Amino acid sequence: MLLSGRGSNLQSILSASQSGALGGDIALVISNRPDSGGLDIARDAGIEIALIDHQAYATREAFDASLAGALENQSLDLIVLAGFMRILTPAFVSRFSGRLINIHPSLLPLYPGLNTHQRALDAGDTHAGATVHYVTRELDGGPSVLQAKVVVQPDDDADSLAARVLQVEHQIYPQAIAWHLSERLQFTAGTLYLDGVALPPTGQRWESV
Repeated sequence: MLLSGRGSNLQSILSASQSGALGGDIALVISNRPDSGGLDIARDAGIEIALIDHQAYATREAFDASLAGALENQSLDLIVLAGFMRILTPAFVSRFSGRLINIHPSLLPLYPGLNTHQRALDAGDTHAGATVHYVTRELDGGPSVLQAKVVVQPDDDADSLAARVLQVEHQIYPQAIAWHLSERLQFTAGTLYLDGVALPPTGQRWESV
């Protein structure tokens, strides 16, 4: 798992692993920030950790090469991005194609990139949410697996909306990972399938799971 921050999605995925719902274990947690709270969560759980500080590298390519080397020392079925605030190079993404998954705090394809909650508020959207998707060279543009909506309240600001979206992130991310690990997800000829049924471009809706 790759992360940069406090590790709240790590905690939800760890809980699913410990309960048996995930169908797998977290083998390694890597952060690019020495102050990441996620490293503390992993350390307390007895998970191997690594700090690869991006500021120690002159280029994105050099950082990604070091990151890839650490990952390839493990036998990993899936590389989970959980609040990893780095844009991965095309070479890195190609190297791990089909094994990189991310969660983004918007209803993709709406609002790729940053400041998603404020952008939803500025647009007057009635709903916001989160999307689990595979990582491709297109920023936040890979095939969507699972998507959950939350209602935008009249008194919402970016922080209050973000807090509610985070709650659904903690529900859908372990579910999507479990689908991958159990091989229920298949990507064939440009289409993503769940249990043999083609998913829509926005992925499976959480309400129908």
